[in-house]
Amino acid sequence: MYKNLAGRAVLAWVTACFLSPAFSQPQASKEPLKIGFVYVTPVTDAGWVRQHEEGRKAVDAALGAKVKTTFVENVAEGADAERVIRDLAQQGNKLIFTPSFGYMEPTLKVARDFPDVKFESITGYKPAANVATANARYYEGRYLAGIAAGRMTKTNVAGYVAGFPIPEVLQGINAFTLGMRSVNPNAKVVVVWLNEWFDPPKERDAAMALFNQNADVVAFHTGSTAVMAAAQERGKMAIAYHSDMRKIAPDAQIVAVTHQWGGYYTQRAKAVLDGSWKSGNLWGGVKEGMIRVGDFGTKVPKAVQQEVLARQQDIAAGKLQPFRAVVGDVRDNEGHVVIAKGAQLSDEQILKMNWLVDGVQGRVTR
Repeated sequence: MYKNLAGRAVLAWVTACFLSPAFSQPQASKEPLKIGFVYVTPVTDAGWVRQHEEGRKAVDAALGAKVKTTFVENVAEGADAERVIRDLAQQGNKLIFTPSFGYMEPTLKVARDFPDVKFESITGYKPAANVATANARYYEGRYLAGIAAGRMTKTNVAGYVAGFPIPEVLQGINAFTLGMRSVNPNAKVVVVWLNEWFDPPKERDAAMALFNQNADVVAFHTGSTAVMAAAQERGKMAIAYHSDMRKIAPDAQIVAVTHQWGGYYTQRAKAVLDGSWKSGNLWGGVKEGMIRVGDFGTKVPKAVQQEVLARQQDIAAGKLQPFRAVVGDVRDNEGHVVIAKGAQLSDEQILKMNWLVDGVQGRVTR
């Protein structure tokens, strides 16, 4: 009897000890998903990188403690990019966003060595098993901005400060010109190539040179706000790109073409968290909420604002496609037919664009 009582006492003591908070093993809390971002320029108040930084912040806001995001800024394309991307993977980031065209090859190279890491090559076009690609249809916004510029210009001359002659930039120049000439057939666009994405002094000098060539409105495909500041300084007009830039050019800004990454970045992070992430390619525009035109300047008449917004709704509804030839053949600036009347360019043709449309003064220089 005493033996049984003693055995029961010991069993009760052991059970109590291991079930008590002091002896129980704590459950390992699930680690947050580490997400890395690589930026090609410093994070500034507006511009390409600013929009991606806003996207990163949107992920934090939407997913909270489930994620831990970090970024590395001002990373040159090429060897530096590969080193930084590799470091982020080695630091345990399981999802890495690389938003610059020149990051595509470094991303693919690192991805081969880290098959358990998911990579998002933004503006890249080469997917892999663990590399997805995504981009926005910036040209849709460019077409709409061209309508505004065509209505606002007095000289019928617009300038365009361009980074590199890659298809994405050519799409923008051509769509802008087509939009401008859809409401102002006499308009022309003068292009200056910089072969730089981010060089504020060169961007400013290019804008000033265009103003000296009778341009009274400028657009740009570079990474800083220098063109907007130049327009403000000279009392001219400008199309903001990437971000709303009215703080920099309150009197000069006609309209802003902005891209919105928060929704896509959050969706992709959720997919990694729930195990549904798959490689693929997304090319989203106005319809998907990735491109938006608005933030009109105070000098833009309401009628022009309403016209631009109505055409934006047409693009969202599929009624308007910037690279559809409705009235007649569309020719390049060397006289060749590039879109026959009644035809529309396929996505594949748009992605391989290597020409400048009639109305553009400039050449595709490589």
